[in-house]
Amino acid sequence: MKNRPLTCAYSTCPNDTFIFCQLAKESDIDVHLHDVETLNRMAFEERFDITKLSFHAWLRVQDKYELLNVGAALGRGCGPLVIAPKAHCLVPSASVAVPGEYTTAHLLLRLWNPELEHRIFMPFDQIMDAVESGKADAGVIIHEGRFVFEERGFQCLEDLGDWWEGETGLPIPLGCIAAKKSLGAERIAEFEARLKASIQTAFADPASTKDYVKQHAQELADDVTSAHIKTYVNDFTLDLGNEGRAAIDRLQQMMQKTGI
Repeated sequence: MKNRPLTCAYSTCPNDTFIFCQLAKESDIDVHLHDVETLNRMAFEERFDITKLSFHAWLRVQDKYELLNVGAALGRGCGPLVIAPKAHCLVPSASVAVPGEYTTAHLLLRLWNPELEHRIFMPFDQIMDAVESGKADAGVIIHEGRFVFEERGFQCLEDLGDWWEGETGLPIPLGCIAAKKSLGAERIAEFEARLKASIQTAFADPASTKDYVKQHAQELADDVTSAHIKTYVNDFTLDLGNEGRAAIDRLQQMMQKTGI
């Protein structure tokens, strides 16, 4: 049914609500918001027409979902961080809290240190609490965690983004927007153009997105929200380009080479 509303799912994180703000107001877009690992697993079930998901997850569903050229979280200086209490060393037997089995953060952790086999999966916003309480020896933090971990008393053991860039020389591919191939090329292209327009509007008038972003990030201070958007929304969000696609290809090659 060509004229039915498109189901569109993305996370409550500021970078997603920022880029989808204008599009979410349209009557033919049926919006659903979930954390990224829930979105990953729902993509395996083909739950939504359009969905945000981790690149790790998209590599597993690319036969069903077409990668859009816009909307990606991909760049430099924005990778997941491996954190632990101060003066802590990471040994192979350590337990590590990870924000979901199919997140790119988990994939990067395994590529960086395959010896870390004791991985505990949990929602990203519970990881620092788990490390603080001793439930996990260390944790992999994403999203706004990178802006507040030091004030929580943690140290960064490894910046997986820096590691990735050192290994590949490429920007790090974290998350993307994908559309069901069954929608057809015409409808996918139409949606992609609309999302690009929504992103361009957000860039041109950031104030117009403030209420929508704040609505879904109520516990974040304004300076953290602003830093989050500046870190994860960039030129690659408007156009993956050759460099962005090269980074995705490299991630797939490394994933296949290691048998993950």
